[in-house]
Amino acid sequence: EVAVSWRPSAEFAGNLYKGEGILPASPQDVWECIKPVAGGLRTKWDQNVKDFEVIEAISDTVSVCRTTTPSACMRVISPREFVDVVVMKQYEDGTMLSAATNVEHPLCPPQPNFVRGFNYPCGCFCIPVPGEPDRTELLTFFQTDLGGYLPQTVVDSFFPSSISGFYSNLTKAVKALKA
Repeated sequence: EVAVSWRPSAEFAGNLYKGEGILPASPQDVWECIKPVAGGLRTKWDQNVKDFEVIEAISDTVSVCRTTTPSACMRVISPREFVDVVVMKQYEDGTMLSAATNVEHPLCPPQPNFVRGFNYPCGCFCIPVPGEPDRTELLTFFQTDLGGYLPQTVVDSFFPSSISGFYSNLTKAVKALKA
């Protein structure tokens, strides 16, 4: 199960969405499925990620990445591309974090056939559940300007169901990883 909540963003004229759920897998397995790396598993299970590439690796934990998405909502939302600076961190308690925000990069100008979207500060936290090594609390934060000329009502109806689908598909992915 996932709980999705939102409030107006302080960053742009849209919403900040928060997803919260417990996944039936270890934090390491959840992280393996969501970590933002080239050739990672996310493009295989996340229906909102078509491609993910590292434009520039700044360090082992910081990179500039380009993510593309397929069309959505019966093609009302055309394919998007996002260019973000991404940081990954692991804390002493075992929590793993991926955080990102939009950035411009000379090696990644806007591409034809994509609308450039913008991620404002967002991220995923894989948090160990004390005493339950095969359960992970996953907190996600999304505040995305999809760009283009979409009515806000379309965006507002897309995100909650998209986040719910993210958790459902991730649960299936971690179960498949363990099988």
